[in-house]
Parts: sequence; C-alpha cells; structure tokens
Amino acid sequence: MNIKKIENSFNTTADKKCTIAKHGMVSSAFPEATKAGVEMLKKGGNAVDAACATSLALGVCEPQASGIGGQSLAILHINGKTVAIDGSSRAPSLAHNTFFEKKSHRFIGYKATTVPSTIATLGYLNETYGQLKWETIVKPSIRIAKRGYKITKLQHDLQEKNLEKFFRVKSKSGAKYFLKDGLVPYEEGDRFVQNDLAHTLESISKYGYRSFYHGMIATLIDKDMKINHGFLRKEDLALIPVPIERKPISRRYRGITVYTMPPPAAGDTMLLVLMMLSNLKKSFLRSRSPQSYHFVCETFRKALLYRAQRKFNPQTYHQVDVRTHLSPSFARTLTKSIRDSIDPELPLKETPDIEDTTHLSVMDRDGNAVGITQSIELTYGSKAAADGLGFLYNNYMSAFELENPNHPFYLRPNAIPWTSVSPSIIFYNHEPWIVLGSPGSARIFSVVSHFISRIIDGDNSIGEAMERPRIHSSLDGKISIEADDSANEIIRHLKKMGYKIDIKERFSFYLGAIHAVLKEQSGDGFQGVAEIRRDGTAEGLN
Repeated sequence: MNIKKIENSFNTTADKKCTIAKHGMVSSAFPEATKAGVEMLKKGGNAVDAACATSLALGVCEPQASGIGGQSLAILHINGKTVAIDGSSRAPSLAHNTFFEKKSHRFIGYKATTVPSTIATLGYLNETYGQLKWETIVKPSIRIAKRGYKITKLQHDLQEKNLEKFFRVKSKSGAKYFLKDGLVPYEEGDRFVQNDLAHTLESISKYGYRSFYHGMIATLIDKDMKINHGFLRKEDLALIPVPIERKPISRRYRGITVYTMPPPAAGDTMLLVLMMLSNLKKSFLRSRSPQSYHFVCETFRKALLYRAQRKFNPQTYHQVDVRTHLSPSFARTLTKSIRDSIDPELPLKETPDIEDTTHLSVMDRDGNAVGITQSIELTYGSKAAADGLGFLYNNYMSAFELENPNHPFYLRPNAIPWTSVSPSIIFYNHEPWIVLGSPGSARIFSVVSHFISRIIDGDNSIGEAMERPRIHSSLDGKISIEADDSANEIIRHLKKMGYKIDIKERFSFYLGAIHAVLKEQSGDGFQGVAEIRRDGTAEGLN
C-alpha cells in the first residue's frame, strides 16, 4: 500500500464529486444536505453535529431513500472513542405474522411500518456527542423544506419507476405528498416544497426530539394508523427507540484496520470478504482478468452464504460474539475452496433485487469521524405518508421472518429488523483515515469491500476507486456488472464459468453509492468523494 500515491493521485472535480478542504469534510447524496453539514462545521460544531444536520436534510431532499419515518445506524470515532450506534427501528406491539393477509402488506401501505427511530438516534447523538444546540441542527432541514429544492433526473426516474406502487395505497397519501398534483412524477428541475414536513420539523426543533414520540406528532401518527389499519400506535412511540451503543467489529487488512457495524448490520460480511481477499496476491486482484473477477465474485457468494447461515440478532442472542467467526483460518479455508468455475455446491436460489438507502460521511478538523447509513427500507418506503406531517413511513416489516419462530429475526413485538448496512471507518497508524459507506441493500458489503480493496490493493485514490466499474455476485450466481467495450472478453469467460450475467450501464444506480471522506496523512487537510452514480456532493471547510 502506497499512502503517498493514494493521496497524491486524488484530483478534484468542478461538480464537487471530488473535493479537498483544510478543516473538515462532508459527503452526502444531495448538495443541500452536504451544505447543511458544512454549515454546522462553520458554526463550530463537530463531526457529529454536521452528520446529524446532514442526515435530517437528506430526509427532506432525498425522500426516496430516507427520512424521519425510517432508521439510522452509525459508526463514529469521537474524542478517542470508536463506537457503533444501533439505531434500529422496532416492530409495533400489534404486529404479528398472521396479520399479513397479503405478502404485499409487508412492502406497501401502513402495515409495513415499524417504529421510526431516526429522530431518536439523531437526538441521542446530538445530546451525547454533539456540541451545538438541537435547534441549530434542525434549522437547515426546515429551511430546505420551506424553500424547496429542484427535482433531479434520478428522482424523476425513481418516481416513474414506482408510480404504480404509490397508487396501491388506498389513501394515496404517498402520491399526494410526493407526486406532482398527486398524480404524476415531478419533472427534472421542478421545485419541490414540503410545508407539512417543515411544520413537523419546526415542532421537533422547538420541543425536542422526544416530542416526536410523546406529543402531537405521536397522536397524529396514531390516528393516521388507526384510520388506515396500520399496526403502529402511540404506545409504541412512547417507548422511544433509543439507540444502543455497540462495540464495533474490526479486522486488519494489509496495514490498515477496518472498524464497522456489528449485527444486526452486515459489517461482518464485508470484513469476511476482505479477509478472503487478503489471501490473494495484490497483483492478481489488480489484474482485470476473468479469473480475478471470478475469484472476487466467489468471495462475495461465500460471504453471502455465511451471512445467510449465521444470522445473529444481538437483541435475542447477545451472548454470541460474531468476532469468533471471523478467524483468519476460517477465511483461508473459504478462499482455498474457491474453484476455477462457479461453485455448484452453493445454493443457486434466486435473490430479489432491492434498491434503497443512503449514506453520509463526515470528518472534522480534530479528526472525529462519523458515518451514518439510513433508510426507509425500499425506495419511497411503504409509499404511504403521515397525513398532516409530510413524511413517508418506512416498510421495514419486509425485513422480518414470518414463518420460522426460531429465526433470529422472527417478527415479535419490539423486535429489530435485519439490515445490510455497513458504515465503516478505516484506521491507519491508530487514527481515522477514511470514513465510508454505501446504500445498495444486499450489495452494500460488496460495494464497500471492493472499494477498500481498490484503494489498498490497487493504490487508487478514493476518487479513482469510486469511479472504477463495479461488480456484484448474488448467491444465485447472477453477476451484475458495469460493462463497457473492454469488458466483453471478461463477460464471455464468466458465462463459460457458469454465471448468469446482468449487464448494467457504466455508472449504475443499482450498484451502490460510495460517500467517503479521507484525512490526509500529511496533515494538510481532507479529501471527499460523493458518488458519481447519484446526486450528491462533497464539500468542506476551508
């Protein structure tokens, strides 16, 4: 690993996808959200303050991916302490597996919703680790909701893609709030104003984050759910889903240490990929050969099988330490088991294609680092919105097991859902070097691990690693690959090996969205990248 080459080869871009700054950096999936974070740094806030403001703003201007009706999980290094913040939502007390008459009710509509935890998580972070007042943190998101922002092409396309699903909700509440005139997708460039959401945020700002769970907002949610036959009640909200501080899991990888989210997140799956890759030569991983692609894809598949077979719920199996399952000998055994063609002994069960979630990364002048991955689960969540409050309900009921009571994530009152997120911090010389993460559902672990490998094994800058063509292999042997003309030979060989090929456009929305911040080892400043496949920017404090 050549640190000097990695950092010195970084190039800035006019569109702020790649940026440098002296005194801190914010990277997120929407420009206004990034600016909200930088605003906190300018006011003297730390990385936690900036991350919380960015998170709230993303819920306003990237509503397809997250919002105050969802959940947020974070990893942070603050004042010398590294901690994982499990901000999982909770299943309502009335929810029971036999109450889902149709499978679609887990995905669309009011029954799909768990207890929103994002506000509780951000309030806890601000209260415990922040420096600025809560009202200051919330102010930018109120401003964005009132003034509006311009709809992007990506948002138009996602509304068009999900149009029919909005109208499956009998009340049409999601359509009312998030479609033009409640009927059609907004056009690119249209200004989108959210007055009801602004009023909700003003109330949360004035009365504190707990008011979301106890006051008028909780009463309105309760009424809305009763009218529309949802499970969520004010009694569920009153419990307040306060996040749980967990010990991050970490592993060494060729001179760095990667800290990431433990279960119920998928950080262990991502680390297992890196541990398998560490058994392969750097030169082999750098080669753009069919065989290297094959080996990378098989590490993804073996890691997915590991995740499927070892589902740990820290809420019910707290005595299980996932670290014991990430031994070097286990990773070596898995790597040695990779054959010269697709492994037929791995299950070839088809896996669903799901698109969702967002990620933000922040570092401040003191080297504090925060990564938050947050979601309303699927794109535009349940497609049902809170009447009078202006936000989308999540559809995390889709993440629970309904048939097997012995499953760690079987649906029970107050249960937490399974999630694929893996916000991470890379340490070098015992200090945070890079904070990163990605959305992408089951593809998150492959996007994040491959990004790290391309930096460490390929000596790529974070900008180069972000732009490199991506690949993911599902457990069923389907390879999703960003292809150009140079990939034709690789694709032909992979087909011969037995893979099903799913060709994606050069910069595919489907294959995640890296948002990362790097603190230069020279001490001269920060580098930030915002995903070229999404709408965001990276901006810093100079």
